[in-house]
Amino acid sequence: MFNYNGKVVVVSGASSGLGKQMAKAFAKQGANLVITARRLEKLEELSNEIKAMGVDCLPIKCDVTNVEEVNNAAKIAEEHFGKVDVLVNCAGSAKNAGVLEMTNEEWDFTIDTDMNSVFYVTRAFGNIMKKNHYGRIINIASMYGMVGNMAMGTIAYHTSKGGVINFTRAAAAELAKEGITVNAICPGYFDTELTHDTLITPEFTQYMQATVPVGRYGKEGELNSAAIFLGAEESSYVTGVILPIDGGYTCV
Repeated sequence: MFNYNGKVVVVSGASSGLGKQMAKAFAKQGANLVITARRLEKLEELSNEIKAMGVDCLPIKCDVTNVEEVNNAAKIAEEHFGKVDVLVNCAGSAKNAGVLEMTNEEWDFTIDTDMNSVFYVTRAFGNIMKKNHYGRIINIASMYGMVGNMAMGTIAYHTSKGGVINFTRAAAAELAKEGITVNAICPGYFDTELTHDTLITPEFTQYMQATVPVGRYGKEGELNSAAIFLGAEESSYVTGVILPIDGGYTCV
């Protein structure tokens, strides 16, 4: 079970953090990788690590908010591998502010990066999957797409990730007839390059300990098993699922 030999997995936002972790996890299961991000030098470093595991890895520089770059990345991936089996939409960023203070620029940046990009990438790579009547799409949303929070103002991030969650449900319903499943993972508080400066403060750590039943931040690799499960050939009857991995934050 969960043998990915011969499968092609695309991971966006793979230059660091959760995307990098999941890309390596798929490689360990035998998958060939297409990794995309804006920082090509980081991708090339990761590509060398992945190739050392005995699989192929294709790094492609791609800004997921740029439709032309996304479509070009899909074309390059298909020309290289001939197919795409799994897509992990992991690229994202955010500019944080509350609803009364957030600027239009901050709002537009976050919505474009975290929600619109998921549509662009899913459309491009989903059309490759459709040709083979097979695919597994995994969207990385957030527990903040399911609930609000009282620790900080980040209204656009909540909105974008909530959009990704219902995009996942809608796409799952539409693409089932194409042999494509679509599911979402909703991470909780994980210490990554993007979140580190926020999470390491004593104030936020205290808030986390009071609101997360497990009482700690997520550790490196703790999303990997869910991604492997949702992307597996055996998970063909699992679609439209919204899976929080948050230490219990959303259960209380």
